[in-house]
Amino acid sequence: MKIISRSFLILFFLIVISIFYLSIFGIETDRFNKQILSNIKNIDEKIEVELKKIKLVLDPFNLKVNIKTVGSKFKIDDKIIETENIKTQLSIKSLVENKFSVENLEISTKSLEIKNLISFIRSFKNTSELYILEKIVKKGFLIADIKLEFDLDGQIKNNYQVKGFIKDTNLNILKKYNFQKLNLLFEYKKDNLLLTDITLLLNDLNFLSKNISIKNNNNQFLIAGEINHKKLEINKKNLDLFIKSFLPKIDVEKLKFSSNNNFSFFLDKKLKIKNFELKSQVSIKEFLIANQFDFKNFLPNIKQSLNLLDHKLSIEYLKDELYINGKGNILLQDNKDFLSYSIKKNKNMIDFKTLLNTNNNPLKIDLFNYEKNETSIKLEGLKSEKDEILIKNFSINEKKNEIIFKNFILNNKYEITKLGSIDLDYTDKENQKNQIKFYSEKDQHILKGPSLNANKIIDDLISNKENSNILNINRKIEINIDKIFLDNQHHLSNFTGNILLKNKKINKANLIGNFSNDKKFKFSVSASANKKITTLYIDKAEPLVKRYKFIKGFEEGLLDFYSTKEFGESVSQLRIYDFKLKELSVLTKILTLASLQGIADILTGEGIRFNEFEMNFRNKGDLMTIDEIYAIGPAISILMDGYVEKNKLVSLRGTLVPATTINKFIGSLPILGKILVGSKTGEGVFGVSFKIKGAPKELETTVNPIKTLTPRFITRTLEKIKKN
Repeated sequence: MKIISRSFLILFFLIVISIFYLSIFGIETDRFNKQILSNIKNIDEKIEVELKKIKLVLDPFNLKVNIKTVGSKFKIDDKIIETENIKTQLSIKSLVENKFSVENLEISTKSLEIKNLISFIRSFKNTSELYILEKIVKKGFLIADIKLEFDLDGQIKNNYQVKGFIKDTNLNILKKYNFQKLNLLFEYKKDNLLLTDITLLLNDLNFLSKNISIKNNNNQFLIAGEINHKKLEINKKNLDLFIKSFLPKIDVEKLKFSSNNNFSFFLDKKLKIKNFELKSQVSIKEFLIANQFDFKNFLPNIKQSLNLLDHKLSIEYLKDELYINGKGNILLQDNKDFLSYSIKKNKNMIDFKTLLNTNNNPLKIDLFNYEKNETSIKLEGLKSEKDEILIKNFSINEKKNEIIFKNFILNNKYEITKLGSIDLDYTDKENQKNQIKFYSEKDQHILKGPSLNANKIIDDLISNKENSNILNINRKIEINIDKIFLDNQHHLSNFTGNILLKNKKINKANLIGNFSNDKKFKFSVSASANKKITTLYIDKAEPLVKRYKFIKGFEEGLLDFYSTKEFGESVSQLRIYDFKLKELSVLTKILTLASLQGIADILTGEGIRFNEFEMNFRNKGDLMTIDEIYAIGPAISILMDGYVEKNKLVSLRGTLVPATTINKFIGSLPILGKILVGSKTGEGVFGVSFKIKGAPKELETTVNPIKTLTPRFITRTLEKIKKN
């Protein structure tokens, strides 16, 4: 009995030791090589496998035997893949029953060149996915763990898995975009590839991604995932690549930012991208854009480059629609302003909203004589596929001051092709109150309100300031303004009339207004096919004439202007009656050089009175030809002609004669002299001839005395005296 017990105990220990040894150390054999080779051949008959001895390790808890071989090689033609090990499992039951059946294989590779691996696999399984991968991958290395399961017939099931990592890989997905130093973990299951912990250089920029998935969907690949980056600074070349495709008309000079991006798109067999979608959250540290807009008249201190600072930005690109929402600081002038915006782009249509709050930066609108430093500017509009821009709302607010434009349409030349409405309620730079409404009514527009300061508008008209004609409409405008200010001292009451706009010009106009003491203002325009007639009559010329900077101390006067324009050339006549001058720099210099100091003193003192001033001139392009300027008064008379080439050259010549000389000459005429001037003749002072020539700000004046008056001067003087 003891012998039996001892034998049983020894046997038990031998079994335990054997199990322990087999579980820890295992045994080596080549008994199962043929069976493993047979299963691998089921993958493809062309695969040749070099197997070393197999090691068996017992798994007593699962009643299985783990089979492992190290350093095997797979070969097809001249393509070789080296493995780290190959593993499988057999049930102990199948071994006991001598029924060998491999249910699975686990293959761990050594470090492999990715292109070689893809080429090897394509030798026996040439799929579209592998074809695309082989085209995309330029270089890189891979280590993988492959799990295969076999059915009862020894065929591979479709549930195989591949896991591993990729290192130092370069991809060529699109010609312009260079993917380098790609490192990631991957997991492949049927029709689904998951990439995680991704780092890469995209055109020398560092990017990170937690995951990207690639799914086979009806022979197209759905690629989706996320890409993140921190504190990127993009150079000029990459700016063109990443920004120009979305915003082709914006010239970006510098960009510092970080972002989180989720994307998806389909990639077809021809490597064309379809249905691209993107959602991004962007934090912009600095975004420098070249200033392509001429806003100097509105933002006088505007810089050559516009800079977005500390901006939070969200971007969505869905089904050919681009959505951008952002807010942050913007450096347009000397101080930071706040800017928020919303943009929706669908093909060629752009819907936009913006808000700009200025911070101690000037905003000017010269036409309205408006200038403020703390304003809120809102703009809402729509750019259509025809490149028309609908300004739904444009408003400027500053405390109680408000300017509102609504429903204007601009063409691609930024000309207004449809008028909307305007509401003005503000106090301007001259502390004048402007309250005006402009709106549509039936087939015309109405401009009406209690008050409007036209001081700046008149300045621009007189200086012939170049304002591009942005009105491209055919429309009648009815005007009814209670009080319109010409300057700080003069205004018109009951300013009424109408203007007809046609072909970018005023085709017809009739405007009237009243000064105090029943003095009138009348303005009219009448145009036919090729001819345009303009008239202006003012009982008070002072608020108009005194705007010429070289004339000082103009008082009183009545102004009558008549002009015809035909085939690009205008012929005009300007007359001013009964006025007085206190200072005219060129005239004072002539009088001084001619030693007529007494008259010069009068000019700069109380002033010289003129009975009449007449100017006949022609304009064509930038050239004004002065046929004649004639002025006559109790002290002196002037006759001159010449030309003025705008901003280039002034050339005038003429004759100036004191009234005593004129009276003496006319008084010497038989019979007529006594009738015109009586017997008083004066002391016989000589007249002078003069020339004025040079650039507008560098005029040179020469003066020569004359002993006899020209026939032309005498004729014009007699004509004027007879009329009076």
